[in-house]
Amino acid sequence: MTPEHASVLTIGADTSSAAVHPDETWRGMRLRWWGLVGGIVAGVLDTAALSLLGVTFEINGWDARPLIAGYFGASFAVLGYLLGALSESQRRERRANALVQAQADAIANARARLAQSEKLAALGQLAATVAHEVRNPLAVMRSAAQTLAETLPADHQHGEASLFIITEIDRLANVVNSLLTFAKPLQVEARPVPVAELFDRALLLARDELATKRVRVARHAGTALPPVQADPDLLSQVLIGLLANAAEAVPPGGAIALDAYAADGAVCLSVSDSGPGIAPELRARVFDPFFTTRPRGTGLGLAIARQIVEAHSGRIEASEATGGGACFTITLPAARSALAA
Repeated sequence: MTPEHASVLTIGADTSSAAVHPDETWRGMRLRWWGLVGGIVAGVLDTAALSLLGVTFEINGWDARPLIAGYFGASFAVLGYLLGALSESQRRERRANALVQAQADAIANARARLAQSEKLAALGQLAATVAHEVRNPLAVMRSAAQTLAETLPADHQHGEASLFIITEIDRLANVVNSLLTFAKPLQVEARPVPVAELFDRALLLARDELATKRVRVARHAGTALPPVQADPDLLSQVLIGLLANAAEAVPPGGAIALDAYAADGAVCLSVSDSGPGIAPELRARVFDPFFTTRPRGTGLGLAIARQIVEAHSGRIEASEATGGGACFTITLPAARSALAA
């Protein structure tokens, strides 16, 4: 496993240190002493109640109520103290069990990340081999097909076959490039970036594809939004991919909405469309590598998008847009300078 894909597991304090936390110790002492005091009060009240009911307590002609009250109080005090100690023990046991479960979950998550890292490392080696062995022959074949297409009449059947070959070669080259992008370690150069700059850049680079589908784009972003802490190149790549997916999903003349808003020290960017949307049972799977619902899709576009967003300490989610269609929401931390202000 390469260093870039190494995972680090951090386990919290052990259960013994957690069980004797000062706050927990003081809480347990209070339970015991409240049980003791409650037992004394219960003993006195029981004696008084029996006296009011007409029960007399005498020993050799002497009034034995104080003695009986003391006996009942001491007995109930011991019982209350023991109940408090039992309650404290159960509380500590529950807390220890919760901590053990949390650590077991952390270990399971770390193992899953380690397995994913090893898969990515293997995929990176495979992608490098594929790139070396496939890209150069693809380039030669494309050049030959392009030359053949240019020398034949546009309506010639061999010319049409050449164009088909070029299209398929471009598709295979795109698959190879996607594999390389997904497998290589990300180099994130984050800086404070205004949301408007990200939107401007993404819309400019996706302009031709949006124009081809005659898609209407509505853009909504508050003027008081803080900048995000992000790598503008990588985040623009994510937004361009989401815009391209939305343009493919909507019918000609459809609508896409770009929105941004602040939420709890973070900034949310969303891309929604008026297409058919994503089935609820598929929304959690669309970010899995190689999962796609498109006949000619690679299944890596959204996986790469999630990889980039998580490298920014953010998250990306798929949901249903208002009025139908798909909505992808990216949540990113606001720039540290904006939070300090």
